[in-house]
Amino acid sequence: MKFSLNKLYTVAEVTKQGFRQYRERQLLFDANIQVLLSEVDLLREEHPGCGLEKMYDTLKPGFIGRDRFIELFMDLGYRVRRYKNYHRTTYSTNRYYPNLIKGYTVNAPSTIWQSDITYIRLGEKFYYAVFILDVYTRKIVGHKVSGHMRATANVAALKMAFKENEPPLIHHSDRGSQYVYEEYLSMLTEQKCQISMGLTAQDNAYAERINQTIKDEYLRHWKPSTFEQLTSDVNRAVNHYNTKRIHKNLNKMTPLKFEEKWSTYNIENRPVLRIFNNIIQSQNGQH
Repeated sequence: MKFSLNKLYTVAEVTKQGFRQYRERQLLFDANIQVLLSEVDLLREEHPGCGLEKMYDTLKPGFIGRDRFIELFMDLGYRVRRYKNYHRTTYSTNRYYPNLIKGYTVNAPSTIWQSDITYIRLGEKFYYAVFILDVYTRKIVGHKVSGHMRATANVAALKMAFKENEPPLIHHSDRGSQYVYEEYLSMLTEQKCQISMGLTAQDNAYAERINQTIKDEYLRHWKPSTFEQLTSDVNRAVNHYNTKRIHKNLNKMTPLKFEEKWSTYNIENRPVLRIFNNIIQSQNGQH
């Protein structure tokens, strides 16, 4: 046997020492993968819909590259299923405000907030959630879960947002009737917020994306079955999103961490966000 192994080393053009070192590296890699599996499972428990690229950026495993990590964990069944929203939550009104944010350049928190309403189905019953998002920091500043689509839920979310954050320069939403409710408008004007509304989902893209993130990455996995559980799970999802979920566009920081870090940047080094302008994009596409 000793002779045959030596012959094998010769045929394979490796030394006995080289083979032993390779085997030790492989054993170490396998051991690291076992530890990493536990970390991935723990991360998925807290963020059930977290994608593999975001997992890699969060865990930062030094012994494996990103592409190999994604390939390995896709093979292990860690692919995330995506869902589509099909239930209508917006009923437009004849009263609306112009879109003030197309092409707007943002480089500070509380410049633009976006808000939207989404449905959440539990069995045969529909509930609704309002989210208000700071577009620059991606932080959810206010939210409210209710069993109806009345504007009082939006008012409650806005009160929460004002309680913990500086009022924005611009509040942006779709043309839903909830956003022209007198008390809601009064709260905005009292804080000297400009009111902006979009016509399409693309005009309110940041808020729309939050709806899907909370539902697809958290609630669909936690599976609340009662209104009380739903309310608790939404609170937990918002906390996880704000304090633990990193964003590539925030230099791989969480919204809360980015907000804290922002004040330390020199003015010329502050990240800049430009709001999408579909009019300019369509004009450019014609040339």
